Amino acid sequence: MLMRTDPFRDLDRFAQQVLGTAARPAVMPMDAWRDGERFVVEFDLPGIDPASLDIDIERNVVTLRAERAGVDPNREMLASERPRGVFSRQLVLGENLDTDRIEASYREGVLRLQIPVAEKAKPRKISVARDNGPKAINEGDEQHAVIDA
Repeated sequence: MLMRTDPFRDLDRFAQQVLGTAARPAVMPMDAWRDGERFVVEFDLPGIDPASLDIDIERNVVTLRAERAGVDPNREMLASERPRGVFSRQLVLGENLDTDRIEASYREGVLRLQIPVAEKAKPRKISVARDNGPKAINEGDEQHAVIDA
């Protein structure tokens, strides 16, 4: 077995036992991309109980929380490298996204958010009204253009 030297391993293990959480910050890696008229965001959360997932949105800020249960204190751990405890991350969304229609799913350790582009942000055509142009009015030797409003 290949062992890596980590001078803080014992300190981390002690902190986890005493505090009930990992001493290193819990990570929630994310990928995001545009897929047509929606944005997709995926977070890696393996081993999370789906019942512990909490997603809140206020204005254009999405807050994600999840929890991975701690280690049984009666268990003598030989290695404990997986982060445990509460994970949290905030995601600031642009104004061009429809926050009322966000969909979330959790499958195979991946939390997926699908966020549609707001209708007002989608490209659209504007029709141009065409007529015979401005009307000319003769007043003596002067001509004035009149634009109908």
